[in-house]
Amino acid sequence: MYVAKYKSKVVSPEEAVKVVKSGNRVWLQANSCYPKVLEHAMCDRYQELNDVEVAHITIFEKPRYLEPEMEGHFRHNALFTSGHVRKAVNEGKADFTPIFLSEISTIIERGILPIDVAFLHLSCPDVHGYCSYGVSNAISKTAAENAKIVVAQLNPQMPRVHGDNFIHIDRIDRIVDVDEPLIEVPMVDPNVTEEDKKIYRRIGELIAGMIKDGDTLQMGIGAIPDAVLNYLTEKNDLGIHTEMFSDGLIDLVEKGIVNGDKKTLLPGKIVASFVIATKKTFDFVNNNPIVEFRPTKFVNDPFIIARNDNMVSINSALQVDFTGQACSDSIGHRIYSGFGGQVDFIRGASKSKNGRPILAFASTAKNHTISKIVDTLTPGAGVTTSKADIHYVVTEYGIADLYGKTIRQRARALIDIAHPKFRDELEQKAKEYKYLW
Repeated sequence: MYVAKYKSKVVSPEEAVKVVKSGNRVWLQANSCYPKVLEHAMCDRYQELNDVEVAHITIFEKPRYLEPEMEGHFRHNALFTSGHVRKAVNEGKADFTPIFLSEISTIIERGILPIDVAFLHLSCPDVHGYCSYGVSNAISKTAAENAKIVVAQLNPQMPRVHGDNFIHIDRIDRIVDVDEPLIEVPMVDPNVTEEDKKIYRRIGELIAGMIKDGDTLQMGIGAIPDAVLNYLTEKNDLGIHTEMFSDGLIDLVEKGIVNGDKKTLLPGKIVASFVIATKKTFDFVNNNPIVEFRPTKFVNDPFIIARNDNMVSINSALQVDFTGQACSDSIGHRIYSGFGGQVDFIRGASKSKNGRPILAFASTAKNHTISKIVDTLTPGAGVTTSKADIHYVVTEYGIADLYGKTIRQRARALIDIAHPKFRDELEQKAKEYKYLW
């Protein structure tokens, strides 16, 4: 039954993308599920199209719709500004929508960001006609459920990942068959110096000391959350509730350190929304019943996060000022990334019984020429996490506990974990502001 229905919907990429009309908004699945075949076929039609908005979160390949000749035909709306679209956003050639990851689904469902066409990259259908969203659910399940038209490239190399992570072929209007490896994203940056690695290891060690047996963890993107995993080998009964994870988690699961036995929400399950990883992780999540992918409207909902007792969130920042305001999405006026799930998990962890929200970062940037702990955020910098939300800040020089503390106490604690070469200057500024005396 489903085989015949599936075959009746299979068309060429060129035919599939004819559903896109001028003035439409097209949603693209993100991360390693980026539907490249469909995006390229759509861009081949660029001379037939005008004012098509292309919306998505993180991607790991340079999109064709941002090429110079595409201007006026396509315009990108970044819900999270990743590296391949950052230049276009900051040159005014693409747009950026600041929003919590947990609420992108809300603006789609309420019609604030209506979707005309959803482009997906899915697993092949099972015997019941269901395709998995594979290694990146995030917003795409919500986008597909609210789109007027759904077009999917189906790939036998896409893992079938369990959870609220399926779409029936009845909901797909056009299908394109592909057979290609997924985009792999190793978490180790080849440009990281040995000195930086040493700093990350020190920060990872400090954070690991804050993690207790039975905790449930969320880890943001980057070298520091990954470094934490290396120091958890003596822990027991850890759980995972996180928007994403990467290769570093797999060894802890295989060693029995992460088993979810003590989780108070969905015990025994690794709950996530997507992975940023390599084939090692893709193979791990494929048909693995301990893994449940769900949309970020569930995974990142602070009220749901808080249902996990002993919730520990680990995220990063670009700057933190004396008051505890953290900027994580821009460098001055220049957009760097987005809100992502940082505030979702900080607030969720703060409401969790015995929860611990942590912001961690190296104390300096640009070869130790810039302090990330500052007296005032750079003009134009956005406040990602407010001073009232902040709890723990960690650098390679220690841990500052800011929650419930005065501005004087905060300034003192942050200066103490700043890089030593900047402490005198920061102390002088704090005295000028009458934060210290």
